[in-house]
Amino acid sequence: MQGSSIAKGANAAPFPAGRKGCGALETRHYELLLAAVIMARSSSYLFSKICLQSMGAFTLLAIRFLLALFGRKLKGITPHTAVRGVILGTIFFAVMAAELGGLRTTDSAAASFLENTAIVFVPFIEAVLHKKAPGSRVLLCGALTLAGVGLLTIRDGGFALRTGELLCLLAAGLYAVAIIATDRFSHSDDPLALGVIQVGVIGLLGLAAAMLLERPQLPAARTEWGCILYLSIVCTGFGFTLQPLAQSRTSAEKAGMFCAFNPLTASVLGVVFLHEGFAWTHVLGAALILCSIVVYGRYKARGVPARGRAG
Repeated sequence: MQGSSIAKGANAAPFPAGRKGCGALETRHYELLLAAVIMARSSSYLFSKICLQSMGAFTLLAIRFLLALFGRKLKGITPHTAVRGVILGTIFFAVMAAELGGLRTTDSAAASFLENTAIVFVPFIEAVLHKKAPGSRVLLCGALTLAGVGLLTIRDGGFALRTGELLCLLAAGLYAVAIIATDRFSHSDDPLALGVIQVGVIGLLGLAAAMLLERPQLPAARTEWGCILYLSIVCTGFGFTLQPLAQSRTSAEKAGMFCAFNPLTASVLGVVFLHEGFAWTHVLGAALILCSIVVYGRYKARGVPARGRAG
C-alpha cells in the first residue's frame, strides 16, 4: 500500500503556500528523504510475505496497525474528520486485505508491480467521475500498463491470471479509489488526523476479521516479531508520517517519478532475500509498468505551477 501521497502531490504545489522556496542542498535532502521513505515502505512486501508463512492475513493487519498507534495522541477531532477517517481506513483495509491475499501465491516483486498500476488507474477513474475522455498521454500510460500486466502474467507459454494476481489487481483498483478519496478529504480535513484514524480503523477491522475468520495467535518466533515491528515502525510509522513532509519541498514531477522506486526496491528485495526469479517476459513487463508510472508522473507535473522551485 504505497504511493497515495505521491499521487496527491502530483496535483498540488511543490511547496506549501507562501513559501518562497528552499536552497538546492535543502531540496536534495528532502528528495533523499522521499526516496528513503518510499523504499522503506516498498520493503513491506518482503516482510509481509515472511509473516504470512505462519500468520493469517487479518491477524497480521491487526497487530501491525494497532502497534503503529502507540504513542500517538490526537485532540479536537471533529465528527466530520472522524467519519472521513473511517471511510479512508475502510478503503485501505480492503486494499491491504487484497494485497496480502495476493502475496500468498504471488511473488512479492510481481505483486508490487501489479499493485502500483494504481497510479495509472487514477486518471481513468477521474475521467469517469468527471464524464471526460482521458487524454492521449493517459491512454498511452494505460496501454503500457496493460501490456506490462500481460507480460507479468505469462505462465508456461500462455497468459494466465491466477487468483493471487487477480487479487493484486483488485488491490490496485481499490488503491486508486483510496488515492482519489485521500486527495478529496485532505484538502478540507487535517491530514495527520485522517492518517492516524485510518491506521486505527485498519487495525480494528483486521482484528474483527481475524476473530471471525481466523484463529488469531501472537507470533512465537523472534523473526516474526522482528518483521511485525519493522512493518509497524518503519513501513507504517516512518512511511506514512514523513512522506507528506518529504514531498512538501520537492517538485511534483520528481515525486511522481520517485513512485518507481517502490516496485523496483520490492523486486530487488524479493530476488535477494526470497530468491524469486524473473523470466525475461516478466522483466519486460515490469519495465513497461515502470515506464507508464514515470510517463504519468511527468504528465501530471506539466499542470503544476513552477512557483517555489529552487533556481
